[in-house]
Order: sequence, then structure tokens, then C-alpha cells
Amino acid sequence: MRPQVLIIGCGFGGLEAARALRAADVDITVVDKTNHHLFQPLLYQVATAGLSAPSIAAPIRHLFRGQRNVTTLMGEVVAIDAKGRTAELMDGALLRWDHLIVAAGATHSYFGRDDWAAFAPGLKTLQDAFEIRRRVLLAFEAAEREEDPARRAALLQFVVIGGGPTGVELAGTFAEIARHTLPGEFRRIDPRQARVLLVEGSPRVLQAMPEALSERAREQLAALGVEVRVGARVTGIDAQGLDIATAAGAERLHSRCIVWAAGVAASSLGRALAQATGCTLDRAGRVVVEPDLSVPGFPAIQVIGDLAAAQSHVPGREPKAVPGVSPGAKQMGRQAAANLLRRLRGEATQPFRYRDYGNLATIGRNSAVVDLGTPAGPLRFSGYPAWLFWLFAHVYFLIGFRNRFVVLLDWAWAYWTHDRHARVVATASAASPARDSQA
Repeated sequence: MRPQVLIIGCGFGGLEAARALRAADVDITVVDKTNHHLFQPLLYQVATAGLSAPSIAAPIRHLFRGQRNVTTLMGEVVAIDAKGRTAELMDGALLRWDHLIVAAGATHSYFGRDDWAAFAPGLKTLQDAFEIRRRVLLAFEAAEREEDPARRAALLQFVVIGGGPTGVELAGTFAEIARHTLPGEFRRIDPRQARVLLVEGSPRVLQAMPEALSERAREQLAALGVEVRVGARVTGIDAQGLDIATAAGAERLHSRCIVWAAGVAASSLGRALAQATGCTLDRAGRVVVEPDLSVPGFPAIQVIGDLAAAQSHVPGREPKAVPGVSPGAKQMGRQAAANLLRRLRGEATQPFRYRDYGNLATIGRNSAVVDLGTPAGPLRFSGYPAWLFWLFAHVYFLIGFRNRFVVLLDWAWAYWTHDRHARVVATASAASPARDSQA
């Protein structure tokens, strides 16, 4: 009987691991709680009506239609039996495995204040993107009907919490929607009067980038009309707005549309794995893995992607933490597959080595920052050339020719017309809390 390989999660890491085993003499089961692989770097484009969901997502079954050693299942794993080598799904079904690769990803972290989630949705799934898009567009609709100036101002004040790449991209695009897409479509309000705030607790945005690029990003955001508030710590969020603490004191910001982009926590499957194996979790709930990405004491279990607290091991250098970005997940997926094959051949596994190709972040139309690692040293630039580089890099890494073509076409149309075509929301009324199910 051929070895049974179970891969939990079909994000960047899980997809790469399964593809790397395409020629292996194993039977692979890929299980995911959705039926699609999602290109998360462009998820904010769905949330801001720039792209439709199918442009950045692909059915998992379609991706593996030609890989005969893969069986795809839709389901959520809730428990793992490390000794019995089974995984339990939410409906009680058991999946047997000889080798396990866990790539369950991450979710939002509200730093112990999960009650804030109802008022400030995060952005990790298509459902999150639909909800953010719904709230943004319906805020303008409600403002068109609002007679009270104070309530109208609160409806037209959009707040993004978190100055990482996702927060910067969302804030910049919200400003573009207000200033370029919607003007002329309303009669009682001027969308250009909308206020977009980016709130960041640390001293600068894009902390992972060099300080010069961080400052350049702040300048480009300001040019788009975004008010950047650094050194501002969120102390409370409710249906009417949020409270922040700054060096100048406490401040209340009235807003009916708040988006959370400040914290990330590992999937709850990390806790299930800790219960099953006794492995250690870090503060974010990620599994602390061995250099070869395996769980200590359980070499047949490997953890990759955002769920892994992994380190890069380069000979002659101190181990360095692997950032939670898509290139890291892809590289870990390929390494996990290679080490699995080494185990099957009775060979020693190899430690994971992360190759850092740099960081990209777009701020808005013609604005981006790029920090690349090259053999000759860092290559850093911003503005229009960086925006073009960001654009073509993301199109290149999209799954499938159709998605690349559609995204390029949509972006070209939006560039020349400022139109954002994916602006349909399904709800009973502008005040309805119903979630948008439009894909």
C-alpha cells in the first residue's frame, strides 16, 4: 500500500507541497475548509471593489484535476491524533495518514479583545472582503440619506487600524475610491470630502521595510489624502467609533466603517496540534518546529506557512525567523515535500533555508515601495517604477492564465477610467447588517 500523505490547508504552502509531490509514489489527500485557493496579496482588491472574487481565487479541484495522486476534500480539521495517525473533521469523519503536512494558515488577532471583531472586520478570507466592501459602499449610501451633519461625517470617516502592507493598501485604495471613483454619482454628498485615517501604534508604517521607504510610503499616502496617525494605540472600538491613546492624550474618532489590519494569530489547529504532540507554541499560537520543519518528537508531522514558527538556517549564520509572507510559505511547502521524500528513501532531512527576495507594498495609483534583495545588495525604489514592478510581479504569481489576463484587463480599465466594476452588494437595505454573498 502506498504511503498516505495528508495536507491540511491549500494556501500557498499546501499547494506548493502537493505540487512538489506530483511525481511521488504516494497518495495525497488535500483537505481545506473552503473549495478554493486564494491569492491573498490581492484580497484587498476584492474588498475595495477593484476585482471580483474569481479573479484571485481558483477551485482546488480544478487545480489538481491533472494530478492523479491527489484527492481533494472540503472539510475542517478539528483534531489530530499524532500517535494513531488520524485527523478528525468537524463532521466526525477520520482521515488516516502516514505523513502529515499542516498548512492551516492564520487568522485575525485582536490582542485579547475579540469583541472588537464585530465592529472592525479583518481581511483574511473572501467573506471578509465581501463584508468590508459592503460596509464601505453602504456607508456612502447611508451618508447620501443622512440629514444630520455630525452623523454624516461619521459615515464618511473610514479608519484602517494597522500600518502593515494590508493596512497601507486598504487606506490608499479607500482614498482613491472617494476621490476618483465615486465623485459625480451622488447628489447630496461629495465623496471627495470623505476622511480616511490610517492608525498605527508604532512610530512608523511598514515596519518591515527600511525607514526611508517607510517614510516615502507615508508621504505617498498623504498625497492620496490619507491621514496617517502613528504612535496611536487603540484602546476601544464600538459601533460608533474607536478610542485611541497618543502622546497628546486620549482621543475619540467617530466612524461607522472601521477595518482591522493590525494583528495576526495562527490557526486554532496549532492548539490542537500542541495537545496531540506536546509541541511548543509561540505568543502568536504558531508551532515551534525543528530546523527541518517537523514537530519535535514526531518527524512524520511537518508544519509550514503562517502556522509555523520557523527559522532559516544558513551555514555560518545565526538562525533567523522566517517572515509570514507568501514566498516563505511556498518555500516551506517545497522543502516539506522534499524532506518527506528523503524520509521515504531513508535519507537524512535537510534544514529549511529561506531565500528573501524582498518586500513590496502598493499605496495607490502610481505609488508603491519596493525593497529587493539582490546579489549586489539591496535594491530600493518607490513611486511609479515601484508601482509597475508591484503590478507585474503580482500578475506573474497569480494562478492560471485566465486570472492573469482578467486582472490585467481590469487594472488597465481602472487605470484609464478610475472605475471599480465590482461594486455590487447584496443586501436588503443600506442599513441592513446582512453579509454580502456576491462572489
